[in-house]
Amino acid sequence: MGDVADKLAYFQAITGLEDTDLCTEILSAHNWDLELAISSITATDNNRPSSSSSASATALANQDPQDVGLVLPSNNNNQPPGLAWKLITLPFSIISGSLGLISGAIGLGMRAAGGVLSYSLSMVGLSRAGRAGTTPLVSVPQSTSEAMDFVSSFERDYGRMRPNFVTEGFMDALQRSRHEYKLLFVYLHSPEHPDTPAFCEGTLCNEMLAAFLNENFVAWGGSVKASEGFKMSNSLKASRFPFCAVVMAATNQRMALLQQAEGPKSLEEMLTLLQKVLEESAPVLVSARIEAEERRNNRRLREEQDAAYRAALEADQARERQRKEEQERLEREAAEAERKRKEEEEARERAAREAAEREAALAKIREEKALSLGAEPEKGPDVTQILVRFPSGERKGRRFHCTATIQSLYDYVDSLGSLEVDGYSLVSNFPRTVYGQEMLSLSLKEAGLHPQASLFVELK
Repeated sequence: MGDVADKLAYFQAITGLEDTDLCTEILSAHNWDLELAISSITATDNNRPSSSSSASATALANQDPQDVGLVLPSNNNNQPPGLAWKLITLPFSIISGSLGLISGAIGLGMRAAGGVLSYSLSMVGLSRAGRAGTTPLVSVPQSTSEAMDFVSSFERDYGRMRPNFVTEGFMDALQRSRHEYKLLFVYLHSPEHPDTPAFCEGTLCNEMLAAFLNENFVAWGGSVKASEGFKMSNSLKASRFPFCAVVMAATNQRMALLQQAEGPKSLEEMLTLLQKVLEESAPVLVSARIEAEERRNNRRLREEQDAAYRAALEADQARERQRKEEQERLEREAAEAERKRKEEEEARERAAREAAEREAALAKIREEKALSLGAEPEKGPDVTQILVRFPSGERKGRRFHCTATIQSLYDYVDSLGSLEVDGYSLVSNFPRTVYGQEMLSLSLKEAGLHPQASLFVELK
């Protein structure tokens, strides 16, 4: 049993594990001590404390995550047994090893037979995939597949009110927490443990705890019956279930273990534990977020500076290329610009002169019409009060003799100069009456506008 390959084969036969890398990792963690490695799989250490101390959590929270690998709380109970104990347990180990070899051989035969049967059924179209008539179009990593299976199974057993476990492998979830500047909440699920249902239903799936986890953590869960969940239970040295841990991502695919809770916990205990580790780790997360933001800002600033330098350089080069052409163009255009300037100046003078003439003509017309109206009469029984409302909302009022004609009203409107158009009509409401060309000779009294009336200007 001194040979490494023999120890690996013996360990696989006893435990029934097929993953060579996982078995090698477990044996390496126990210094290739077969008895100690097998005991870590088959035995449960009930003397391990249920949660790490607050002092350990505080020290880890204040430690620079970039200098930390997988950091675990100390455990004096994990020391190898002494020589006397090995001598006492040697007969039992031999019997256990023999039974394990028989069990491993039977299990290997069953798996081989199952594989042959599954392949045969798939060839004749009776396998589950054949019945469904579908084939996976995209293969996913085993860790992702196990995570998806865990979330589906957990939701089927305990409902949709749960932490939002990510459907990806542990390392992907760790990197996600790093990118989101959050801590990673790890839950290792032991479906056969008697405390698991009560913990999941009463604590883990509580609405308050689930909301707190979903808001402040990235949550990852795995079954210890699956490959990655079992691997993480050994990496985190889980000895009691239910098992929860909080880890922080560091550099080079490493992590720092900040807190762990083993065994059934109440809702209040879990919330207190999570709130404490979140508060202790907040400075590190905030600092990482600020540093990342500064790096992004510096990178963006450098890119903007580089872009500005390139633009300035290209502009200088373009100006240099165009310098001679520009000089010639300016000389050619100088005469043309002078000619256009004179033409524009003459056109402005002509337009100003014409506008002044038009304005003078309009002013003269307004003055003539105002004079034709005569003085505004005082109030009396033969005086009509007229109010005119313009399209702009402006209102003008004047008194007229009741014998004055409708034309006088048009003259009055024209004399005000409030309209810049010639075509309009005076209209009254209730009933609507348009005082057009055919009514210009009517007096205000004949037109029914005496003693007072309100008209509005309607543009044509």
